[in-house]
Amino acid sequence: MPRLFGTDGVRGVANQEPLTPELAFQLGRIGAVLLREKRGAGSRGRLIVGRDTRLSGPMLEAALAAGVSSAGAECVLVGVMPTPAVAFLTRALDADGGVVISASHNPYEDNGIKFFAPTGMKLSDELEEEIEDRLASLESLPRPVGQGVGTVRAHVGAEAAYEAFVFGTVPGVRLDGMRIVVDCAHGATYRLAPRILRRLGAEVVTIGARPTGRNINHHVGALFPEALQRRVRKEGAHVGLAFDGDGDRLISVDEAGEVRDGDFLLALFARDLHRSGRLPSLSVVTTLMANVGLEISLKEAGIRMVRTPVGDRYVLEEMLRLGAVLGGEQSGHIIFLEHSTAGDGIISALQLLRLIQETRQPLSVLAGCMRKSPQRLINVAVRAKPPLEDLPRLSVRLKEIENAMDGRGRVLVRYSGTEPLARVMVEGQDEATVAARPRLASPMRFSSSITPPSTAGS
Repeated sequence: MPRLFGTDGVRGVANQEPLTPELAFQLGRIGAVLLREKRGAGSRGRLIVGRDTRLSGPMLEAALAAGVSSAGAECVLVGVMPTPAVAFLTRALDADGGVVISASHNPYEDNGIKFFAPTGMKLSDELEEEIEDRLASLESLPRPVGQGVGTVRAHVGAEAAYEAFVFGTVPGVRLDGMRIVVDCAHGATYRLAPRILRRLGAEVVTIGARPTGRNINHHVGALFPEALQRRVRKEGAHVGLAFDGDGDRLISVDEAGEVRDGDFLLALFARDLHRSGRLPSLSVVTTLMANVGLEISLKEAGIRMVRTPVGDRYVLEEMLRLGAVLGGEQSGHIIFLEHSTAGDGIISALQLLRLIQETRQPLSVLAGCMRKSPQRLINVAVRAKPPLEDLPRLSVRLKEIENAMDGRGRVLVRYSGTEPLARVMVEGQDEATVAARPRLASPMRFSSSITPPSTAGS
């Protein structure tokens, strides 16, 4: 049986197997029981539940809340909230865990369910496997009656509590005189992000801030920065900020309209922390997808770059192991461990704006500390995800390609943890090295479960 949980929870087309209301109810019951057991004597039998703006969100929220209360626990609904806000509220409200109903950057038809531990960290692979194991023994879960039945309530102060927390990460910062274009992807940040920036004094122009339930991530947000680039140029803005559907990513656009992704942000933030003596272990954690230009930039500053498998959960685990305080992904997940255990697009945005204000330099100048090597990403639709090591002809073909590159580049093939895709990343020292990308996708045809490639964005 395929594993239910991917790199970011359970994800799929909402109301279709496996992501049905029935599954949400079952996960609510299992999550409430398991997380209460893991916490032990200090447990209050409480789960925090937030969601993004998708049409299917309230349906799955209702089913999951019913499951939590059926297991005798309290379900606290915080409504439409960014993923990192739910991680924060899980800690702040002393809950056994948190749940986010979101499919992040996926189209609106999709949705997902991901759990947080009491620490605000995503569950480990082992705990997710235990949840899956318990799906086979649902009858053994408690089903209290009378006064033992759990409750479902809304927490009306959730947004205010998260705002106060976010303001505390940039004490004394003012953004008066700054014109900022903000793209909220019609997602979970559509109220919070513009309001926070305006309260700090910025002039804010918004796009992607009118969710209908059907337009989340639709040609807006972190994966589609083109509209933001055009609007930044039109408005003469100082900077553009693009979030994804659940608000844990940030992609920035400088005043000239150039995209500055998570690699650029990590280079800037690492230098800033190093200058102020707040970069213990002199290490930054990122993933296999990070551009080699980031590694060169950090090395020039005396900072070590450590790579992990793709997924902010794996980045955080390595940060904790190394004692690092900064980590993230090219896709825009940035983790400031002194503030949060989750990637937080709004916190990342405020740290970037603080840096621009303090240095009195535009983002285009600050970003000059890093030069990207050409990189291409090819998405290949898959019907199944057999282990890549079980495709020997693929391994042989990739070796041939890398030998042909003669040390001037690399090829990385991996499965998406959130979509039915294989991703082929090609990186080289110059455009000529990566120009033959259709030929580089051809190895994927060595598996009958993989269909011809697409060059759509990740």
